[in-house]
Amino acid sequence: MHALARTARTRGWWDAYADSLPGDYATYIQLEAEAAFIRSFDGTLVHGLLQTENYAREVIRSALMGLSSPAEVERRVEVRMTRQKLLLREDSPLRFWTVIDEAVLTRRIGSGAVMREQYDRLLGLADRDNVTIQVLPFTAGVHPATAGTFAVMEFREPYDPDVVYIESMTSSLYVEKDEEMYWYTLAFDHLRAAALDIEGSKALIAEMIERSPEAVRP
Repeated sequence: MHALARTARTRGWWDAYADSLPGDYATYIQLEAEAAFIRSFDGTLVHGLLQTENYAREVIRSALMGLSSPAEVERRVEVRMTRQKLLLREDSPLRFWTVIDEAVLTRRIGSGAVMREQYDRLLGLADRDNVTIQVLPFTAGVHPATAGTFAVMEFREPYDPDVVYIESMTSSLYVEKDEEMYWYTLAFDHLRAAALDIEGSKALIAEMIERSPEAVRP
């Protein structure tokens, strides 16, 4: 209900893509636009806010499984790229802290060149004051988020409660109960404690570039 109320308050740039966005995705974009701080665990793919255009295109094309036209794929890529302006704006940029599983770095999406470009993007964004990227290494073993990816969203308005966003293949779940929020917040704290520190994470991402010499070829 909170999500629906927020969505109903204003119209945003995403309304121009209403015919291409599922209702759940449009709601999430609205929430993301109003968030002040997002903490995310990503166990399979690079978070959409950090994806390059080519990486995003490969992910979206695969997710749609050939059921949508190339034009539809491009519209969704455009939406994803527009979302990223939240991180880059000069006035009150979104604070974003992600813990990514090492599997995200090793899973090949598209060509080697696509992956190299994505590694470079991660390294570039990691130098921004409002972005924190940590890698959870395989050596960390089992962890509290083996059930899957989630994001904890905090909002600018004091009367807006925090929300946990969980995405599935066909729908999304928004968690707002205090006791459940506590579990996800605690899980994120465990994940960031188990992950490599910021410099160690950058070093591992840079190492992935060195492991992929074929990525430099056109």
